[in-house]
Amino acid sequence: MAWQLTEDVETFHATAGRFLRARPIEHTNLLTMVEALRHDLRSYGPEAPIFGWWSTPAGQVAGVLMQTPPYPVIFSELPTPAVPAAVLALSGRPLPGANLPASAVDGFSAGWRSRARVRAHVVRRTRLYRLATLVLPPTPPPGSARYAGPDDRELLRGWLRAFHDEIGERRSDDPDRFLAYGGILLWDDGRSPVSMAIRSQPAVDTVRIQAVYTPPVQRGRGYAGAVTIAATQAALGSGAESVVLNTDLANPTSNALYQRLGFRPVEDRVIVEFTA
Repeated sequence: MAWQLTEDVETFHATAGRFLRARPIEHTNLLTMVEALRHDLRSYGPEAPIFGWWSTPAGQVAGVLMQTPPYPVIFSELPTPAVPAAVLALSGRPLPGANLPASAVDGFSAGWRSRARVRAHVVRRTRLYRLATLVLPPTPPPGSARYAGPDDRELLRGWLRAFHDEIGERRSDDPDRFLAYGGILLWDDGRSPVSMAIRSQPAVDTVRIQAVYTPPVQRGRGYAGAVTIAATQAALGSGAESVVLNTDLANPTSNALYQRLGFRPVEDRVIVEFTA
């Protein structure tokens, strides 16, 4: 039993792809990232990503990891022995943080603190939801949904910066990569856009609602729910069998909203940051 690391995305895809596809709901983030990196290895930044897989004595993949610097390393579910072994396998790499299943975070964080002589603190606790049956509200808010286009770029850049600032992520996505496949839905109140939802491209018949954002001044009017419904319907209309999304467990409003819309909990994860 051991971790194998590589910088070759195609080697990783060939070796660990079957493991990832076996649980497309839980692995939605990883599957989306792998496909983006197969298209452009620098999708998430200028530095080379690192990929890894944990094999059983029989040679079966039982866990994976991936890091796209400067972002945290992300892990799938892991067998218990794979957690301390991951600390050794990644030793010497400057990890800014880790994104792990809740069951593995304490073991990896403790090991990394000791090995790398850093401090660790929890940045965010998240929950993955999967759509069961979409529930439409009896009265939608005024307006309608439309696909974002090139003329919306500057608005989208500002909203993406605000979204990532609000959830505590040091990143700013380029809207063009979502516009290229019609991945951004806007809710327009008849005068201007008031909310947005971004969906991923399908991965093993699963689409993820990646971001939902409404400017603070427009909140509390039902726009977030309406644009999420529109994005979900677009995903289902494109042939997706499953629609999933992640929430911040510290935000009771969004967690309650998505459950009202018919999303049900699947998995909890924790994101930790490492500092000197």
